[in-house]
Order: sequence, then C-alpha cells, then structure tokens
Amino acid sequence: MSRRLALSRPVSPTPFARHRGDPAGAGPPRPAHRYRARLGALAAGALPVLAFPPLGLAWLAWVALVPGLLLMQRAPSGREAAVRGWWFGAGFILTAMYWLVPSIGPGLPVLAVLFGALQAVVGLGVHRLLRPPLTARRALLAVAVVPALWLTTEYARSWHALGGPWALLGATQWQHPAVLALASAGGIWLVSAAVVAVNTGVLVVLTAAPWRPRAVAALTAVLVLVAGPLLFALRDAPVRAGAVTVALVQPGIVDDPQARFDASARATAELGGRPVDLVVWGESSTTSDLDRDRVALDRLRELSAATGAQVIAGEDARKADGRISKDAVLVSPAGVVDRYRKIRLVPFGEYIPLRPVLGWIAGVSRAAGENRAPGTSYHVLPATDRAGGALPVGALVCFESAFPDMARTAARDGARVLVYQSSTSTFQHTWAPAQHVSLAAIRAAETGRPAVQASLTGVSAAFDAQGRELARLGTDGTGALTVRLPLTAPDTLTWYDRVGDVVPLAAVLVTAGAAAVVWRGRRAARALVSGGESGDGQPSSPAR
Repeated sequence: MSRRLALSRPVSPTPFARHRGDPAGAGPPRPAHRYRARLGALAAGALPVLAFPPLGLAWLAWVALVPGLLLMQRAPSGREAAVRGWWFGAGFILTAMYWLVPSIGPGLPVLAVLFGALQAVVGLGVHRLLRPPLTARRALLAVAVVPALWLTTEYARSWHALGGPWALLGATQWQHPAVLALASAGGIWLVSAAVVAVNTGVLVVLTAAPWRPRAVAALTAVLVLVAGPLLFALRDAPVRAGAVTVALVQPGIVDDPQARFDASARATAELGGRPVDLVVWGESSTTSDLDRDRVALDRLRELSAATGAQVIAGEDARKADGRISKDAVLVSPAGVVDRYRKIRLVPFGEYIPLRPVLGWIAGVSRAAGENRAPGTSYHVLPATDRAGGALPVGALVCFESAFPDMARTAARDGARVLVYQSSTSTFQHTWAPAQHVSLAAIRAAETGRPAVQASLTGVSAAFDAQGRELARLGTDGTGALTVRLPLTAPDTLTWYDRVGDVVPLAAVLVTAGAAAVVWRGRRAARALVSGGESGDGQPSSPAR
C-alpha cells in the first residue's frame, strides 16, 4: 500500500522532462491554429536576416529571435515546439539564401527543409526550459543551454559538404569591432552564442511572471551584451609592425574572358609609378592556364615589372590533366612563383554533390555543368613587398572566406595578410555581395590580421586587424582600389588562433548533455508508469 501511495504523489518535472498539454490544460490545439502558429514561425525566421548586410540592422539581431522563441515556448507540447523550430529554421534559410535560386533552383526549398530541421532541437530546448511556471534556476539554465543548442545547429550546417558556414548569426555584428572582440577569443561562434543568449534573456524578461527569473535573465543578458566591448577596451590592440600598400583590381561586369583579363590589365597598368607592394585580381580573372599560356603569363610578368609589385591572379582554367580548377597564382617579373588551388568548392556552384543523382539540377539552373577539381592541401603564398621583404599571404578563394578554420590556419602558418579573391557576378543585384565581403572583416578580427577582398564585380574592400573597414569599392565601381594596410607582428596570435573551435565543441557537449537528461527523464517516466501496473499489464487497484 505504501508503495502505491508513493506512486500516486505528483512528481516535479526536471527542466527537460516531457510536458503534456498547454499551460492551461486546454489540450492540443485545433489544426487550423497549429498551422497558423507554424506559418508564424516560418515568418519569424525571416526577421533575423534583416540584421545581415545589406540592410545591416545589427542592433535588431539582439532581439530578432524573440518572436520565434516565443512561439516555441508557448507550443502545447515538446513535439510541436520542435516542429515550430523546424519551420523557423526553414524561414531563416529561405530568406538568408534566396539569392541561390539561380544556382540551385528548386534545390533551395529542399535545402531550407533540411537545414531547418536542425533548428528543431532549439524549439524543443526552449519549450522544456522556458515553459511556465518559470524559475530563476531554469531561466539561468536557458540562457546557457539555448545558445549551445543554436550553436550546435550552426556548427553542423557549417560542414563544407553541407554548404558551409554562411549566415551565422554572429556575422550580423561585422561592423562593430567592439563586439567582434569576442571573435578574437572564440571565433564567430562566440559572437553567435552571445547574440542568442541576449535574445533568450529578453524572452524571459518579457514572459516570466515571478520577478526572480526576470531579474536573473536581465542581469545575465546585460553582462553578455557588454562582454565584447569590455574585452575590446581592456585587451591590448594588435601590435603594429610595418605596413604595405595593396591594390585590389575590380574590372566590373565583363562577360568575355579575354575582355575581362584586358580590363584587369589596364587597371593594373595605371598603377605604374605608385608605391604598391601587392596587386590582387579577383577570382576567375583569367581563364588561361598560366603554366601553359605564355602570352597571358608574359602580360602578367610585364605588369608586375611595371608596377614593382607581385600580382596574385585568379585562374579558372582547364589544366593539363583535363580538369578545371580555381587557383590563386602569384606572379613576379620572373614568372609564376607559386599557386594555391581552392580546396573548399561551392556545392552546386562549382560541383554537384552526388552528381549521378542530382545532376538534373544543372538542367534547370546555373549549377555547375562540370565538377571543378579541388586542391589537396593549404599553404601560404611566399609573396614579397616592393623592397623584396617577405610578405607571406594567406590567399583564399571566394567561398573560403566563410570558413573560420581556413583563416586561422593561414594565420598560424605565418600569413601577414589575408587575401580573398571573389566573383559574385551571378548574384550582382542581390544581397550576396554585401554579405560576402562582410566575412573578411570577421576573419580579420578572429585572426588579428588585416584582410582584403578583391572581387571582379564588387564588393572589394579592406579591413584592419580588428575588422574595421579601411576602404571599399562597391558593385557599381571599376578600377583599382589602393589601400595602405597596417601589419601586425609576424608572431601575433589571437586566443582564437591558439585554441581554435573550443566554443562550438563545448556547445556540442552541452547539447549532448541536455539530450542525455531528456532521455533519462523519459526513461524514468516510463518506469514510473510501468511500475504502477500489475503483472498482467492492467493498472493496479488502489489500496483499500
């Protein structure tokens, strides 16, 4: 009898224990109401995108998640919260990457559904932690766990085979070096975590009834919000050690490959007589294999001699083995000094994953008709300045600016400058060029290295070692953008350079721990239910 009476007592759920019904006990919602809420989550997913370039409402990022999180919090069940998280994620991807339609056509909705599914874990976590009645302990736990769940989803979709780390939430802060101080400590991942933590705190402040959880959430959100500026103010700025002048060549929209090469050559020739240390052309600025096309190579050698600066050309050409690759080629008056072949190719844009299955996409879009050949390893280009001094360059090609680990590798290998070659002409009148160039600012802040991007059609820009913009040539400009770049000491390494991706890895561990708690809670609940049944599977009779 005592055992049965004990089982009849109410059990207080753990933060991750499963909830049934809505807070008022009204039961599951009607189908019409359920789908209205899901459509609301889909629309809410578009809101954070307004904080990215070109609109650039960076302040909005700190509260833009709140409507979506609120819908997840108020879901009548954990399952429905996960579905709303899924729809929220799909809305985010559709809006942030709408400009991919010319490249992948009908593949974008599929991509949104697949990546959106990752956000289901955020919906479930928000529901379990923030479902009323809310305590101060759960509020504090939510401000730590919800960012970890979000970061786990960002880290998962950042795998290059799945498309790479585009539209990470922390990238909304690219124009704010004080906030990007967090990136120098933990990469862009730490900035994303801070943004989600503040959003979670705001949600608690707006929805919690008791004052204690609201006070805890408000204090935590304020501490997170000031962490970046405080670090920026207290840490020492990167030590300056010299400077170099870099020219970024932007020929504009020129479809004919030879005419594009000629336009870049003319802009470079106009630099003669100026004190330039390095000239950077955009991605695909030549379609000639410079190891075999003597005419094109001789032209570049002449330009290097005339300007007194080495030239980094963007080669997009069929090589002697019959395959096309994209290379950053360093040319001096003596010829080709070295080359780096692009490692991280753009899915669908430069190759089609599982081409035997998905190759049909090329017939209904501008997806790659032929897979490019990727490089096998990364190395720094051994450039020199006009005086012959060593100027190791971390040259990366276009899409590779999205990957924090590649810039970090370049910095650890001794690069003094990060150089990105880009071509976004396919997306010229979309948000893509502005989003793309912002990534160079983030890579600069992460690594403590100045970074430049030379784009065929814009945007070309330069940033100092803290991510501050020094010069810009927009999509409507042509010619050569010349900028004086302050260099940091060769042995400069930020915390992120030293420790790498510990922040997303810690987030994965927190997510795994939360999943273990959920699993254990559900297992205990099943054991409790089964313990209240008799041996024949029927509910036991109450003690008399």
